[in-house]
Amino acid sequence: MPENPLADDLDHILDHTRDLWEDLRGERIFITGGTGFFGCWLLESFLWANERLNLGANATVLTRSPQSFARKTPHLAQADNVSLLQGDVRNFAFPAGMFSHIIHAATDASAKLNAENPLLMLDTIIEGTRHTLDFAVHCKAERFLLTSSGAVYGKQPSDVTHIPEDYPGAPDPLDPKSAYGQGKRLAEHLCVQYARADGLQPKIVRCFAFVGPYLPLDAHFAIGNFIRDGLKGGPIIIQGDGTPLRSYLYGADLVIWLWTILLRGSVLRPYNVGSEFAINIANLAKVIAGLSKPTPEISINYPIPSNILGEQYIPSTKTARNELGLSQWINLEVAIVKTNQWYLETAQ
Repeated sequence: MPENPLADDLDHILDHTRDLWEDLRGERIFITGGTGFFGCWLLESFLWANERLNLGANATVLTRSPQSFARKTPHLAQADNVSLLQGDVRNFAFPAGMFSHIIHAATDASAKLNAENPLLMLDTIIEGTRHTLDFAVHCKAERFLLTSSGAVYGKQPSDVTHIPEDYPGAPDPLDPKSAYGQGKRLAEHLCVQYARADGLQPKIVRCFAFVGPYLPLDAHFAIGNFIRDGLKGGPIIIQGDGTPLRSYLYGADLVIWLWTILLRGSVLRPYNVGSEFAINIANLAKVIAGLSKPTPEISINYPIPSNILGEQYIPSTKTARNELGLSQWINLEVAIVKTNQWYLETAQ
């Protein structure tokens, strides 16, 4: 059996989570969104720890299409400790038996769905969260993790360099493009109500931007598109003016944060998950170009003077760092190199 191309990353994850996994020994966990970027990293790390620590744990993964998941990642879909449950997050049939931990990671931040069918986006987030919470009550889950989003804060003010969890802002309810952020706010509120009524112990993570293997290279994520363009030899195309500020946490660090918050985080205490190291989109393209061989050209649609500050989306991660000892161990340049290498090694 060939070595897992993520072996170094999975060892890194295990090094930083080894003391957590005893909580999952012999347990059954349930994951929605288990076939997306978050889900694949969660399953990779779960199976790695399960085998090396002999945990005897099992994961059930909800997916709309088990066949598609099996084609995409057969080593995950066909693993002995993974079961696939076909269904929609809004109305899936409850699997039999008890589950100790539930990770609700369904509903990607799809700009296309948010623009073309915001009502479906809202319905998937709200009804999907409620149905998964109902399942948590039904199966007497001990812990529940909701993957929310930094979109709950609305537009980040220019004078707030790193947005904290207690920032009181919100998306504009009259903006039709705010469906994703509004839905995530309601999902968090549902967790509060279920904790109050049914004694659940929900943990909430507000996720920002990420990079790494399994990140789609053909979606609305600028970093994924730039990596794709670089791998093809360029040009790297910047669709806007290059001024928006973003920050990126690598997938391996991301799952260290997710497992730690699920197993050690405070109940109903939201934690921002992301990187604090800001970079504008134009400079991100330059970094990726410099790490690509041969070095591609960069094309920018709307060049403007470089001294203009763009719209920003950068978290403060002080809470997670101070309370749980979490960190960004893998910097952006190394993350990009690792992502490039993974796509080159796994290209069909």
